[in-house]
Amino acid sequence: MAAPLKTFGRKVLCGSCHVLYKGVMCRIAISSSLASVSRGYSAGSEEKSTHFGFETVPEGQKAERVYKVFESVAQKYDVMNDAMSMGIHRLWKDTLLHIMNPQPGNRLLDTAGGTGDISFRFLDYVQSQRDRQRRRAACANQTLSWQQIAENYTSNDVGPGESRAVVCDINKEMLKVGKQRAEEQGYNTGLSWVVGDAEELPFDDNQFDVYTIAFGIRNVTHIEQALQEALRVLKPGGRFMCLEFSRVSNPLLSRLYDAYSFQLIPVLGEVIAGDWKSYQYLVESIRRFPDQETFKGMIEDAGFFRVQYFNLTGGVVAIHSGFKL
Repeated sequence: MAAPLKTFGRKVLCGSCHVLYKGVMCRIAISSSLASVSRGYSAGSEEKSTHFGFETVPEGQKAERVYKVFESVAQKYDVMNDAMSMGIHRLWKDTLLHIMNPQPGNRLLDTAGGTGDISFRFLDYVQSQRDRQRRRAACANQTLSWQQIAENYTSNDVGPGESRAVVCDINKEMLKVGKQRAEEQGYNTGLSWVVGDAEELPFDDNQFDVYTIAFGIRNVTHIEQALQEALRVLKPGGRFMCLEFSRVSNPLLSRLYDAYSFQLIPVLGEVIAGDWKSYQYLVESIRRFPDQETFKGMIEDAGFFRVQYFNLTGGVVAIHSGFKL
């Protein structure tokens, strides 16, 4: 009788273990499946996307693709600017400097400065201001002797290195072209070139009187981060200025502008620069950029004060301005 009871006990015990084992393995399998699903969902949620023109791409790809665009067009960039805008871009940039009205001694950070157009204008404008101050001083000293005038003129002279422009661009090819232009045009002092990302500027806090970004901020992956960096590197009282393509309000002009942009600009890109796709991206990126009021709000959210904008050519481009207090 004892033997059958032992046999029965072993069967019950083994059967229970088997059920327990199956139950544990089932729970492990379910847990593993849920973990896999959870990891898959988490990874998917972390993979954010952004726009590259009209195309949607992972955020990690945009910077590289934008880099390749400007690497491709660097040598013909300035020629294409003249061709696409029929030279009007020069007036837009001159207007930016007149609104800025920099003074001798100011330090400029020209972000996404590429081939140096804004920095060259800045140095020219500061030099003209310096010359104007000298002329005014000379007029005020008309009653003095020539020796006294010469002494005052020399003592009031502002050294050429006091006002400085720093061209910062992530693209080495664009900077290379800019340096060549600077040498050809005689900009030998007061100018430096730095490889840097607008979203992570390689400068200390509170370094610059003016921050400019011309036709560059729409190519940045995280515009909000670039605005925060602009605020960080500006001195208290410093000025943020952005020149960028914007939204045309007049319906007729808007239709003409769209037809010109989509039908002619990529063709010019192919003929002049041998690159249709880069200029197709250019046109598409303009349409994806926020309108004037939306971008104004973004600048204010970044911490700037007295933010305003000026429409040029019917809103084809806009100049946004704000101050760090």
